[in-house]
Amino acid sequence: MSDRAAIDRLRALCLSLPEAGERLSHGSPTWFAGKGKVFAMLADHHHGDAHLAVWLPMPPGFQATLMEEHPGWVFKPPYVGWRGWIGVVLDTDPDWAQVEEWVRGAYLHVAGKKLRQQLLDTET
Repeated sequence: MSDRAAIDRLRALCLSLPEAGERLSHGSPTWFAGKGKVFAMLADHHHGDAHLAVWLPMPPGFQATLMEEHPGWVFKPPYVGWRGWIGVVLDTDPDWAQVEEWVRGAYLHVAGKKLRQQLLDTET
C-alpha cells in the first residue's frame, strides 16, 4: 500500500467517528474528538523517521504491553511517548482491523462522555 493510500485509509477511519475533526497540528494532519482532545496524529516520516505512522494516546499501562506484543510495529513515539502514547507503523502492510481497534480506543480514551456514548450507541 502506498503512503497516500494508507493516509487516505487512516483519514476515513478517523473521520468516521462521531464529531471527529481534522486539522493541521505541528504541520501534520491531526484528528480531534469533537472540539476536544487529539486522538490521532499522522507522523509522515516525522523528522526523517523511516516510516509513516500514526500516534495514538492510550490509557495507562497499554503502551508497554502493545510494544511487547507487536515489536517493530508499535513503538514509543518521541515527544508524547512519555505520556503513554503509541506509534503504529502504517507503511509495512499493517493489520488494519487492529489499527481500527486502536484508533477507536484512543478516541474513547480522550472523548467526552457525550461522544463516547454516541460511539458506543452505534455499535449496539
